[in-house]
Amino acid sequence: MKTTLKTDITVAAICEGFIYNELEGKGLFGLSGRLTIQPEYQRNYIYASDGGKKEVAVIESILKGYPLGLIYFNKVNDTSLEVLDGQQRITSFGRFVTNKFAIKDDNGMEQYFGGIATDKQAMIIQTKLLIYECEGTESEIKQWFRTINIAGVPLNNQELLNAVYSGPFVTLGKEEFSNSQNANIQKWGAYVSGSANRQDFLECALDWVSKSNIGDYLSRHRFDKNINELKTYFNSVIDWVSVVFTDVESEMRGLEWGRLYELYHKKAYDPAKVSAEVKQLYADPYIKNRKGIFEYILGGSVDTKLLDVRVFDEATKKSVYTTQSAEAESKDESNCPLCALGHDANRSKIWKLNEMDADHVAAWSRGGATTLKNCQMLCKTHNRAKGNR
Repeated sequence: MKTTLKTDITVAAICEGFIYNELEGKGLFGLSGRLTIQPEYQRNYIYASDGGKKEVAVIESILKGYPLGLIYFNKVNDTSLEVLDGQQRITSFGRFVTNKFAIKDDNGMEQYFGGIATDKQAMIIQTKLLIYECEGTESEIKQWFRTINIAGVPLNNQELLNAVYSGPFVTLGKEEFSNSQNANIQKWGAYVSGSANRQDFLECALDWVSKSNIGDYLSRHRFDKNINELKTYFNSVIDWVSVVFTDVESEMRGLEWGRLYELYHKKAYDPAKVSAEVKQLYADPYIKNRKGIFEYILGGSVDTKLLDVRVFDEATKKSVYTTQSAEAESKDESNCPLCALGHDANRSKIWKLNEMDADHVAAWSRGGATTLKNCQMLCKTHNRAKGNR
């Protein structure tokens, strides 16, 4: 890959013809239309997502005379360039120069570019940038892009995949799932963790439809002109969840709904009964993992390991062990009630405390509480064999 250092390009030149798209959240063009600021493999603009602290920091750095660091352009042809690294910084000063946000002056008053002192305006637009123009094959450019950290905010996995498999499919996917203005974002956010700007919704949709093989899926669909399958599958999962579980709980966010959909969407559920069971389990003080409630119900309310039911504390175990062992010794039988029913050598064996497990007499899944009265000590073999019987 060939690189050429440019030191005479100013902020003013970059901002000539600068356009920022509010709906898509990205800078589009600069250098009088010759520069594409956010090619399709680039991440969304994220410097405004933290209350604008990062984009304000870019402007303050310029005003203090601090270097903005190297910027890399990909030379597409003799008349066209695209930003390879630096689009966050470029979009920041482009937004400021076009009066999209304000900074605070020495008196703490917010000032837009058009309102700051003329000497400060001149200082900003006359700032020269250090820019490398890179020329190479698509593979070389993409590989270089993968290695870059942008202003201390490393690319996440989906942003890297977008770069590697850039094309019409990724572009359409970002328009649908990475657009923070999409009216469905709020609904999706009840079940999907993350943000649209960092590609989390797109990654989730791809993960579900590809059965967790996103790279392979993107490779096969890279040049598709529609994302119908992706949208249909994602919405099918979301609709299924919202029908089965009519109450939206915070613990639903980020669960493996794609996997659960594959396992259970062909099974019939009564939403009213499901809602009642969810409420009952949420009210149970012995459940430590509420996130497991939903898969527990979908699976027929059998696998209690999903709920991480609170176990008996050490004081309860010792108390029950002492009482149980004393009674067993007086009867010349094992302190494990199930061993005592047998006919082998363990029928009268007194097990040590560390050789036994605490067990619910009445199984938790059948309404048994995690209390002293519902605790018995069993040898480890019998406890593990007992399960929920």
